Amino acid sequence: MRKFYTSESVSEGHPDKLADFISDSLLDEFLRQEPESRVAVETLVTTGMAVVAGEVRAERAHVDVQKIVREAVKAVGYTRAIYGFDAEYSAVLTTIHEQSPDIAGGVDHSEEWRAMTPAERARPENRFSEVGAGDQGLMFGYATDETPELMPLPISLAHGLTRRLAELRKTGALPYLRPDAKAQVTVVRDLPANAAGVHEATQTFVDTVVISTQHGEDVTQERIRADMIEHVIRAVIPAELLTDETKYFINPSGKFVLGGPHGDTGLTGRKIIVDTYGGAVPHGGGAFSGKDPTKVDRSAAYYARYIAKNVVASGLARRALVEIAYAIGRAHPVSLRVDTYGTGAVSDDLLADLVRGHFDARPQAIIAQLDLRRPIYAQTAAYGHFGRADFPWEQTDRAEGLKRAAEGHRELV
Repeated sequence: MRKFYTSESVSEGHPDKLADFISDSLLDEFLRQEPESRVAVETLVTTGMAVVAGEVRAERAHVDVQKIVREAVKAVGYTRAIYGFDAEYSAVLTTIHEQSPDIAGGVDHSEEWRAMTPAERARPENRFSEVGAGDQGLMFGYATDETPELMPLPISLAHGLTRRLAELRKTGALPYLRPDAKAQVTVVRDLPANAAGVHEATQTFVDTVVISTQHGEDVTQERIRADMIEHVIRAVIPAELLTDETKYFINPSGKFVLGGPHGDTGLTGRKIIVDTYGGAVPHGGGAFSGKDPTKVDRSAAYYARYIAKNVVASGLARRALVEIAYAIGRAHPVSLRVDTYGTGAVSDDLLADLVRGHFDARPQAIIAQLDLRRPIYAQTAAYGHFGRADFPWEQTDRAEGLKRAAEGHRELV
């Protein structure tokens, strides 16, 4: 059996990622000034214009939206009017209003909290039940032992390529590069069946690499191809994964001078598969950027990754998918599911019970455990929200506790 797995990444200068970065930069500024801010902002970028819209509840924060937007655009690299979109001359339109009181009420005081007596509210086990989920929805977290960061190999390689493009652009090593770029990697696994009929990978290699990068007018496609293979692909993808049959498609449209918001409208939240696991597992549908951590679209997805990563790091499974679902205005999740795809050292049912005992997925508890009311979100906007050690949801501090709790239950597999 031979299987193909493909994932893509886009650069920080891609119009959708630029929109994400603007939204998260605004979120960070609200949280910097007022950590309890409620923020849900989205951005549209197009030729010569950025439009910021959304809902905010903040009593003390006074954010200069124009300034933050222009600083974000400049940081990404749109600094010349010739790009058709730039930090200095493009218009910035703002339409931000107060958070809906109907939503705010359910977040401020959950359904469970409102039903409690004062004595019940004072109990330690209820201290994280006051805040309700900011919306309904299902969130997925995933981890796999196929890479050191416990991420799927195709998305890790794709992000590595776009990060490398940004590095070469910003250092001037390849001066013709412009901010907009995309990369795609297809990984092949040969999966012959063993004597027991189980398919186990015996060989993994890269079948295809696609890179499309915006560039200046005065460079040939031949040079771009040579530079991409030598300075990007071979610098990122381990040599043992590349073969004589690996295919390279470099700027396959033939030319990529017109790019960024001038070439394509960008919107916050339109690259959710790039943001997560590259299509390796399901996605609940909710976007992350521009949302404060009371929005479980974001915080619970981070927490599900935290759970899944600790499960795999504990050795209790080689792969783990965690699904958490919520109802708006309720603190406790309505469901939690663990799927180890048959790789678990204990049964999935037992593992789900262990997870419930070791992880508190109420929104207020997630915020406290991961310390999420901080301005840490702009750095998540490009190159994925997962697999990067500097984010708190990437810790594996509970792996040993899970492993100890599972001792004595292995016979249940």
